[in-house]
Amino acid sequence: MEQADRARFGQARYDPAETYLQGIIMGASGLVSRSLSKVRALVAQATHRGGEPTEHDLERIRGQLQECAEGRGGEVSTRQRAARLAETYLRLDDAGRHAFLRLIALEFGPDPAQVAHAHDAYQAAVGTPAQWDAEAQLRTAMRSRRLRILTQFNAIPQGVKFLVDLRADLLRYLADDPLLKPLDRELEARLSAWFDVGFLELQRITWAAPAALLEKLVEYEAVHEIQSWQDLKNRLDSDRRCYAFFHPRMPLEPLIFVQVALLEGLADDVQRLLDVDAPLADASKATTAIFYSISATQTGLRGVSFGNFLLKRVVEDLKRDFPRLHTFATLSPIPGLVRWVQRNPQEFAASFTAADWKRLAAAGLDATDAPQLHALLEGGTEWTADERLAHALREPMLRLAARYLLEGKRNGKPVDSVARFHLGNGARVERLNWLADRSTKGVNQSWGIMVNYLYDPERIENNLEAFAGEGRIDASATVRRQAKR
Repeated sequence: MEQADRARFGQARYDPAETYLQGIIMGASGLVSRSLSKVRALVAQATHRGGEPTEHDLERIRGQLQECAEGRGGEVSTRQRAARLAETYLRLDDAGRHAFLRLIALEFGPDPAQVAHAHDAYQAAVGTPAQWDAEAQLRTAMRSRRLRILTQFNAIPQGVKFLVDLRADLLRYLADDPLLKPLDRELEARLSAWFDVGFLELQRITWAAPAALLEKLVEYEAVHEIQSWQDLKNRLDSDRRCYAFFHPRMPLEPLIFVQVALLEGLADDVQRLLDVDAPLADASKATTAIFYSISATQTGLRGVSFGNFLLKRVVEDLKRDFPRLHTFATLSPIPGLVRWVQRNPQEFAASFTAADWKRLAAAGLDATDAPQLHALLEGGTEWTADERLAHALREPMLRLAARYLLEGKRNGKPVDSVARFHLGNGARVERLNWLADRSTKGVNQSWGIMVNYLYDPERIENNLEAFAGEGRIDASATVRRQAKR
């Protein structure tokens, strides 16, 4: 985003650490009062501190955690302790945050002796009137002190967002430190409860939205990068819709958002869809809603599923506003295709027939070790400028993409992340589109191929159950034929 564009809104770059510290330090029941300049100094200190935390640091943090785990005092004391602990965490460098989370994970779980004693008491009470009291005591004994610590952050300003980003940190460390898994499981379960779809609010985002929120869309867009404010305005025009889920405790943080184009048929080219100079379509004549970008924004909410509810709610909203709409589909990327073929080169070779090689020879490519094919496998973009070669490659590459989507599996589910999402929500693979995304990203991840997933209201539930129970994928006859050639 150009600085001039940003200045037009008087909007500085969003800094989450600064926002948390400002909110936590300034808002926790008058706990402390620091100027914004001091908050910025804290952020700078957190950014530039280096090295492992000392034993003295760990002992001080351990003491703060113990205070929060004991939960002494009233509501004001709870807020004060949680605010101090959050401030301590945000001032740590990466190594310090890892050590902080390790302390919680390893030292603040349930007390094994208390669990064993409560379990013995429960077993002895089974079948007696005391059974239910013993069961409650067993539950209490098994309740982790980690949860007591984490729950207290709810009481402070920015506390929910703080926990979401704390889990994002946790997920980064988890791959190399499996001892953090108990803490991650507990935090994921807690966030799943707090972010239940019943608590979320669906909002349409328009060009009139606050500048801070519009900038979040630019920052979080994960599918097709927003190039300018003009590009963003085009995506929010009258022939487009943008919807997002929000949590009441994070009112300016979209959790997931979807961008929709209102058209008169399936889209097969994202360049035309995103063209800022294209004429405005008449939304009242639209028969098709194309979901062309769905972006989850909070890494810390991984495993908390609400994307399927978002699409269902959006379809209901669109049908109410545009009664002529009868087709709901996506124009989706295939982000794992090139990586999958690079790992399985035999799939690439098997996709070419004798007829394909004839067409390729006429286009100047007549050997399996030709440089153009190597460039293709490496994900290069140069070949797309050769129209004869691109035309000759169309059929074998679409065949390859169809096989990938229908047959590429991991643990019984599609290896492609976008396919797992849409098929898991009851969609079907409707159509493959050659060179639908000619951007560098599009060519490098899928040779520019995109896919339309169709949401047919009459088939969604059956598709969802068949996919969840048997891993069965619904696909159009055309795509199935492409996969079998």
